[in-house]
Amino acid sequence: MEQKIVDHLFRHQYGKMVAILIRFFGLSNIETIEDAVQDTFIKATLQWRSQIPENPEAWLIKVAKNRTIDILRSVKAEKNRFEKVAHKVVSNHTNDIFLDHEIEDSQLRMIFVACHPSLKPKEQIAFALRTISGFNSKEIAAALLIKEETIKKRLSRAKKVIVKNKIKFEFPSANEVQQRLDRVMEIIYLTFNEGFHSTNKTKLIRKDLCGEAIRLTKLLLKKEKFRSGNLYALFALMCFHASRLDSKTNSSNEIVNLEHQDRSKWYFPLIKVGNNAMNKAMEYEVISIYHFEAAIAAEHLKAKTFENTDWNKILYWYSELYQLQPSTFTQLNMAIVNLQLNHLEVAQRILDQISIAKLEQRAYLYYGCYAEYYVKKKDIVMAISCLNKAILKTHNDLEKDYLIKRKVVLKSL
Repeated sequence: MEQKIVDHLFRHQYGKMVAILIRFFGLSNIETIEDAVQDTFIKATLQWRSQIPENPEAWLIKVAKNRTIDILRSVKAEKNRFEKVAHKVVSNHTNDIFLDHEIEDSQLRMIFVACHPSLKPKEQIAFALRTISGFNSKEIAAALLIKEETIKKRLSRAKKVIVKNKIKFEFPSANEVQQRLDRVMEIIYLTFNEGFHSTNKTKLIRKDLCGEAIRLTKLLLKKEKFRSGNLYALFALMCFHASRLDSKTNSSNEIVNLEHQDRSKWYFPLIKVGNNAMNKAMEYEVISIYHFEAAIAAEHLKAKTFENTDWNKILYWYSELYQLQPSTFTQLNMAIVNLQLNHLEVAQRILDQISIAKLEQRAYLYYGCYAEYYVKKKDIVMAISCLNKAILKTHNDLEKDYLIKRKVVLKSL
């Protein structure tokens, strides 16, 4: 039980603590800061075995504050200054930066530091997922569909660049904001996706990641200077998807596909919030991939039943999305939609154009789609063959069970 609480708080508090400590004594000490935060959670894991504190978050804050002071005193450059400063003054300063509005401000600064132009785009994403959302190397690799060793190298390079270039812990200038925001939104988008359809071995859904992505977006939307149509569209998209989380699995923790989901479980107050955000998004001239993806999600939400889904409209939105930003996943989704429309030749043509290697850990989706193509062609032997390939490529236990059950059904036909 205590480990679950620690894991939950780690996801929600890690980014906050890193941002606060960096604001206190600088980006040059980022490695030490991450060690300090890790120490805090290790201490929590050990001490909470006997008793969980009444207010776990307050406990973590207190330990982090004390650890901040310990680390500051250990930094050689600060040594003489801290010998002359009373402990009370240091504590008061620390108390100030742990105020709610200061925590939010620190996190926003951290988001933009992670997207600093001195860092390569791929390094920006890896670094941000690590420092802001607390992803480990394996989780980042899964989210970005690349090898874990590559992620470790990118994180190391990012930290070295930050120290070497003496990057400051501050907001970008007005003329840099939009460019940085584009990368920020991509990071938030990846965080949400890992929560909505996790690559974790035992969990399909991670509500904590979805919540973290939504929370960070709301932080940005609080500041008028960061608002944009793209950001509102991203917020709408996440609200639409999050409204369906409770219907994605059943009481036995088994996957329920969209066709069989209980639509009465969809959380309509969140859909309403998404609709309001989408209306605001349309007040701006620029149209982004988030606009199109939100439009697709909205089409699913509009349909009272799966049979009432307007697949032609969804195909139109996917086509627009692909024109704006071609991607392998959009191709795969277009193939899936064409199967729903019984455009089998079109679906096959799209599938044959897809580079499976680009799907990395999600390659099983390709084989699963091809299996459904063969089902519609009434070629059960080939459908089962594709499902076998999908099962071999699947790392998530729930998805593997889903595919195995699907295979059993096909064998009985």
